[in-house]
Amino acid sequence: MEINFEETLEHGSKEDLDKLKSWLFRENVRIITASKDLENTQKQFLHEKEQFKSEMKALNRKLSGERKKLEQDRGLFEKQMQILKNGFEQLDIDRRRLEKERAKLEAQKEIINQSSYDVSYGEVSVFFKGVNNQLSLKKRYKELIKIFHPDNIAGDKEIIQMINSEYENLKRSFDTEKRA
Repeated sequence: MEINFEETLEHGSKEDLDKLKSWLFRENVRIITASKDLENTQKQFLHEKEQFKSEMKALNRKLSGERKKLEQDRGLFEKQMQILKNGFEQLDIDRRRLEKERAKLEAQKEIINQSSYDVSYGEVSVFFKGVNNQLSLKKRYKELIKIFHPDNIAGDKEIIQMINSEYENLKRSFDTEKRA
C-alpha cells in the first residue's frame, strides 16, 4: 500500500486519516514485534554462541588430553618396539651361536663315529695318540672324560667304555715299562 503522507494529512478526509492512523498503528505494532523478535533472536544467538564457546573449550581440553595420551602411547610403543627389536637381534645372535655349536658337535660326533669302528692303530689308540708317558696319559684321559662323559651333550657311554679300556691298557703298559 503506497500512501502519500503529506497529502493525506493536508487534504485527506477523516476516513483517509483514520485509515492512515490504523495503518500506522499496525505498522508500529509490526515493527515493535519484529524488533522484539530480533532481540530474542539476538539473545538466543548470543546464548548459543556462549554455549558453542564452552563446548569448544571442553572439546579442545579433551582433544589436548587425547593428544597427550597419544604421544605417551606413541612413546611407549616406540620403547616396546625397541625392546622387541633388541630381543629379535639377541635371538638371532643366539640362534647363530647355537648353529655353530650344533655344527661343531655334529663334526665331533662324525669324527667319533668314524673312529669308533677302529679305535686303535697297532699299539697306540686314536684317543691317546701321541701320548708317550704316564703324566701325558693322565692329562689326556681327564680331557677325554670331560668331553665324552655321558652327562655332556657330546657324551656317549660306549665311547667312555672304550676310553677307559684303552686308558687301563696304556697305564699298565707304562707301569710295566717303569718297572723294567
